[in-house]
Amino acid sequence: MKPKSFTFLLVSGDRGNLRKVRVPFYVVHLLAVFVVVGGITVFAAVGSYGRMLWKAASYNALRRDQEQLKRQFQDLQARVKDSDRKISSLQSLATDVAMSYGILGAGRTPFFGTNNPPESDAAYNQSVEQFHFLMRNATAVALSAEGMTIGPGRNWEDMQFTPSLWPVVGPLTGTFGERLDPFSGEGAFHAGVDISAPYGTEVRVAADGIVEDVGTHTGLGRAITVDHGFGIETIYGHLSRYGTEPGKRVKRGEVIGFVGDSGRATGPHLHFEVHVYGTPVNPLKFLRSGAPGGASVTGSGD
Repeated sequence: MKPKSFTFLLVSGDRGNLRKVRVPFYVVHLLAVFVVVGGITVFAAVGSYGRMLWKAASYNALRRDQEQLKRQFQDLQARVKDSDRKISSLQSLATDVAMSYGILGAGRTPFFGTNNPPESDAAYNQSVEQFHFLMRNATAVALSAEGMTIGPGRNWEDMQFTPSLWPVVGPLTGTFGERLDPFSGEGAFHAGVDISAPYGTEVRVAADGIVEDVGTHTGLGRAITVDHGFGIETIYGHLSRYGTEPGKRVKRGEVIGFVGDSGRATGPHLHFEVHVYGTPVNPLKFLRSGAPGGASVTGSGD
């Protein structure tokens, strides 16, 4: 017959007393089951914790790789953008030469259009527009092999569509071309010039034109774009507030905004760009010689 209990003898070391402890058989079995289940549970927990550590290490490695690839992609994007701007700048040299000698066809003047005979009303309106245009820019008329066209002549700096007026009075703090980015410290192409001026200084349009865009842009912050015709546009960036609206005709010297430090700027100044058919060119080629407030470069504005 199987025993119904286990007897354990406990001997005291000090007095030599002997004690008997009877433990039922089912209690021993329960303790054995608890030991087995506890061992399995501990083993499973250790295994699960090890797998979690392995997955966390793999995740961190993948995240580091992702960050590295992201930085490489951003660096590649910046290099491609700088290369594109450099190529565009080189292409603009040919445009500058062509405009200087009046051999570039004008695509946005009253004399540009098709050879199809217009309607009577359209012909009258075009004739009036041509007359007023010639009154304003008589020296811009040049003769070509295909007839009379509009193009800048040798004294084109005095013409109303040429951005020759300094938009603000102040020293240059950044020039056109390659330079060190003040934020990243790396080489970058600067598409305009920076002119230092106190916060809130009036910004005046460099030539007659039509306000094409008024809004916030990445990097430039609050900016205004003015179309002067002949493919010439000027951009005024880092403004504190606007003084004009899209579609408005403006005259040279008219206030269109106010100096600020919006966008990617280290302090209040005006970022001024000149584009010819979408290509940034050096604004100093257009501005009248002698920068108000001095032309020496004192630092980087943005």
